[in-house]
Amino acid sequence: MEDSQSKHTISSRLQAVKQKSGKSYNQIAEETGLTNVYVAQLLKRQAQLKTETAPKLRAALPELPEELLHEMMKPPLRSYDPNLIQEPTVYRLNEAVMHFGESIKEIINEEFGDGIMSAIDFYCSVDKVKGVDGKDRVVVTFDGKYLPYSEQVSCPSVFFIS
Repeated sequence: MEDSQSKHTISSRLQAVKQKSGKSYNQIAEETGLTNVYVAQLLKRQAQLKTETAPKLRAALPELPEELLHEMMKPPLRSYDPNLIQEPTVYRLNEAVMHFGESIKEIINEEFGDGIMSAIDFYCSVDKVKGVDGKDRVVVTFDGKYLPYSEQVSCPSVFFIS
């Protein structure tokens, strides 16, 4: 498992490859068939590059060294710096989820039943749109699989032998 220091080093190198390419996350996403946020997750070592996607990423970022490509295919250390909350965009996203979270939870329960939205079987994207006033707006889409809570029923037919 990579440690946070090696993760930071690898992520910095991946960001340098992206910057050198001159491509945006949206451009790389379009070329790979991934969401823009997932591309960012890959380059931040927050997601694992799948074998079948590696050739598409290599085509999108031809300067990507083979060693980094292989590193990206290992399960990452999914973590974050606790100080990240101080970054204004991250703080506002957190604030929005905290402010609207209880209402979102109520609607999920009303529409689906007692359960949660998966953050594993999950798609996320960021889009830029024009509002009715003509000003730029940010659209963040969370698209997660619904996971119902299970009733914990005892099963008398299962015996444990010690």
